[in-house]
Amino acid sequence: MLSLRTIACVLFIAGGLSTNVSAQQLEAVQIYSDNQLLDLIKENKHLSQVVIDECQLVDDIKARAIKSEMPSYQFLWGDMLAYGVCVKKDVELGLYYMQLSADQGLPEGLEQMGRYYHIGKFMQPDLRKAIIYLKEAAILNNLKAQIRLAEIYNRGEGSPLDYPELYSLLHHSLTDDKKTHQKITMLLSQLAEKLPERVVDAAKKGKY
Repeated sequence: MLSLRTIACVLFIAGGLSTNVSAQQLEAVQIYSDNQLLDLIKENKHLSQVVIDECQLVDDIKARAIKSEMPSYQFLWGDMLAYGVCVKKDVELGLYYMQLSADQGLPEGLEQMGRYYHIGKFMQPDLRKAIIYLKEAAILNNLKAQIRLAEIYNRGEGSPLDYPELYSLLHHSLTDDKKTHQKITMLLSQLAEKLPERVVDAAKKGKY
């Protein structure tokens, strides 16, 4: 099926569209700013946006991931490769770039690597590695990582010495989503059962 851009080109050449309309249809898509891309990643809309933009930015994305070594673009490029979005699917290379974004401390990269190790996505499950990545993402205030880590801890996994710090992080987390808020309340209640009352009180005061 022809894209809207291709159809616009054909109609314009045939004289079927005005100059103003054609210019609007043929306007080049601008590369995302780092903040724009980070917002897309946080909302999990980064891959769909690349598709919406008709894969026009593949070369720019690749250059920013490989040459500029921007963690947000390493994450995007890695996801594109792993899922075959606008490029030939290459899971191994995709994970490599996701790892690079995590190594640079991108919270979303750390959370995603932790989640993949936890559920065994693209690799064998490895709870030890999952906890390492999720802890780093949680400390950087990634709420998804904090919630997943709490679920892991509430199953009795991980070191009990780490429970107070996560309790403190999750207690002070912010969300405007009612379901997420309710889930956090439940997770905190379960986690509190594994801790002495004085430790819970200290965690609420941010002393961990």
